[in-house]
Amino acid sequence: MLADAAGPTALGPGDVALRLGAVLLAFLTLPLLVGQAEHKVMAHMQGRVGPMHAGRFHGWAQLVADGVKFAQKEDTVPAGADRAVFRLAPAVALLPYFVVLIAIPLGPGTLVGQVIDAGVFFVLAVLGLGVLGQLMGGWASANKYSLLGGMRTAAQLMAYELPLLLAAASVVMAAGTLSLTGILDAFQWWWVPWQIIGGVVFFVAGIAELHRPPFDAPLAPEEIIFGAFTEYSGLRFALFLLAEYAGIVVVSALTAVLFLGGWHGPFADQLGWLWMLLKTAALCFLVIWARVAWPRLRVDQIQKLAWTVLVPLALAQIALTGVVKVVIS
Repeated sequence: MLADAAGPTALGPGDVALRLGAVLLAFLTLPLLVGQAEHKVMAHMQGRVGPMHAGRFHGWAQLVADGVKFAQKEDTVPAGADRAVFRLAPAVALLPYFVVLIAIPLGPGTLVGQVIDAGVFFVLAVLGLGVLGQLMGGWASANKYSLLGGMRTAAQLMAYELPLLLAAASVVMAAGTLSLTGILDAFQWWWVPWQIIGGVVFFVAGIAELHRPPFDAPLAPEEIIFGAFTEYSGLRFALFLLAEYAGIVVVSALTAVLFLGGWHGPFADQLGWLWMLLKTAALCFLVIWARVAWPRLRVDQIQKLAWTVLVPLALAQIALTGVVKVVIS
């Protein structure tokens, strides 16, 4: 049963259905908007013709053309593949992001699908499950390049899960609660400057867990064709892409909630949801910009960044949070 953000009162079936429907609508809409934005941003930065001119009016038809292309492609399964796991992998990669969206507060009061007391640990635990879809797809494809991509995925997850958790822990220490809504209720603007290191660590680690450039060594088309996705085609491949864009939305929204005040801003009681969407959109733009601006890191460089840079920075942020808490208490 979903709980009201203002208290433990249980909601009726109609309210539950309405909230889940709203989350589902956001889940189906926001990743597509991010995909369209990526087309446009990259088209402007790189002078791409299709996303700028398809359909004549500023390339509006490019996303439609991509959807039709995926729908028309033949859905093939390799002869030596584990068919059950191969077919299940795209859903396993996509569904965790829907579950995480349910727990992210969009605005003050009741603008949240589900209030969870240990919300931070819940969303981070579920967020990590999305990588299992790629592992399953790489292992079940009966392709050495797909298997190599899956192994790189596992190594990258192990490296970047730790700084992600440590960075989130500093916010939990500052707010004194594991609840996402509780963190926003306790938020103060003066937190932003001394939590900025943790915010950068969290955001970078989140991008790495999504295998977005420059952390896309598990895909690396020039090296291993397309990693765990090599044998996928048609709508199953489209589901993996949708999971990637859904992951961008989720990581950006979590960064906004934990480190940028979420719905806090001028006229928050009326426009809190708008501030939350604007902050999330700005972070999504940074993810797209990073893809254009930075070359791919080597596998060893990715591991070195996690263990020698992000983990020490996250630990330093926790120490700083402890000192600040002692000083102000």
